[in-house]
Amino acid sequence: MLKTRIITAVILALLLLLVLFVLPDAWWTGLAVAVVIQGTLEWSKLSRLSGRGAYIYTALTLLVMLALVWFDASHTEMAQVLPHLLVYAVSALLWLIIVPTWLIVGWKVENPLLMCLVGWAVLIPTGLAMMDLHDVSPWVLLFVMCLVWVADIGAYFAGRKFGKNKLAPNISPGKTWEGVAGGMLGVTVYVLVVKALGHSSGQGVILPLLLLASWWWVGLAVIGDLFESAIKRQAGVKDSGALLPGHGGLLDRIDALTSTLPLAAMVILLQQ
Repeated sequence: MLKTRIITAVILALLLLLVLFVLPDAWWTGLAVAVVIQGTLEWSKLSRLSGRGAYIYTALTLLVMLALVWFDASHTEMAQVLPHLLVYAVSALLWLIIVPTWLIVGWKVENPLLMCLVGWAVLIPTGLAMMDLHDVSPWVLLFVMCLVWVADIGAYFAGRKFGKNKLAPNISPGKTWEGVAGGMLGVTVYVLVVKALGHSSGQGVILPLLLLASWWWVGLAVIGDLFESAIKRQAGVKDSGALLPGHGGLLDRIDALTSTLPLAAMVILLQQ
């Protein structure tokens, strides 16, 4: 199982680097739209939509994403800022207020329409952030994504080796506080290495503040991970899909990115 996970991860990493740094920018836009659409298909399953309902939901999601791509192509960067910030504000409201409350209270949402709206709030800002952060710099996007993945890897191995104290046993029994500590240690090492190498994404930032921000990102990633686990538990499934061997569905791999990329994009837009 671990071998399969590693092979799949290596292939995905190589494809990601190819699209990020070698192929024309349009390929990244297409990838962002494809990620949202695949995520929508899997979210439809978790929302228990019927076949026709899932197709309609996915088609509407595609129209929204294409409308965003068209809007960006036909408007100046200045004109794009406010609409983009509004999209990210929805994401911030979701991840900073609604989802933590959802997890604490243990809500069970059975209404498919409400679940569809939540799915849009999860996926559409993620796709938009993938495009916005790429426009800022592929290196900035890669830095933020790697930050999340390093936290995930650190949490996975620390949890397997030392995990004893459950983080949220009613939501995801496999996650532990030791795993969270491993994730924080992982991103600490990652940030220190990036800073030492003098990468532009870490320049001009006071190191303690950068570390604090990175640890906060780990918290957001954990929330995203737990939320998807709660939705899967509600739907009665182990994985969101079977697209990626050893990993499950696409949502199983991007759950932490859905809670971090939009907020990273919002912070950068507010600084411009």
